[in-house]
Amino acid sequence: MDNSTLSWSTHPGLVAIGWVLAAGAAVGAFAASGSADRPGMLLFGLGAVAMASAAAYGTFVRPRLAADAAGVRIRSLGGTRRLAWREVGIRLTTVRRLGRDAAALEIEPVAAAPHTAVSGADGDEGVHSGLVVLGWLELGADPRDVHDDLTALQARHAGPGSDRATGD
Repeated sequence: MDNSTLSWSTHPGLVAIGWVLAAGAAVGAFAASGSADRPGMLLFGLGAVAMASAAAYGTFVRPRLAADAAGVRIRSLGGTRRLAWREVGIRLTTVRRLGRDAAALEIEPVAAAPHTAVSGADGDEGVHSGLVVLGWLELGADPRDVHDDLTALQARHAGPGSDRATGD
């Protein structure tokens, strides 16, 4: 049996670019504070906060999605959601935006498991349910490839007779 874990997260290079842009915007805000350009300082400051927030999210929420023989783990700022293979539905959706097809991976608890426990950073257990939509930016890979990997793992580990929901 294969005990390896597959994981996906934002590409480290994109996270590094976010930190560099946040630092650049902070320097711009500091430089604008020495002049009478208060609107410029405000814009640079807001840009620095926005970029630092996005980069921090990409840094701390790693891996965003992981899968192994037991099921999937979806990480967010609120904690890690664990779903067994029999409790998860995996779909690939494609929409047309700005003349391009954009794929997204949808992961949702199936009806047999309407609420799933989430372990927060402080160890408390909460109850959450609902759809999680992941795109290329959060996965660091094409959602089509991730969907193929997840459905193969699910078929291998969910067991016969399980009520799992997969769709394309």
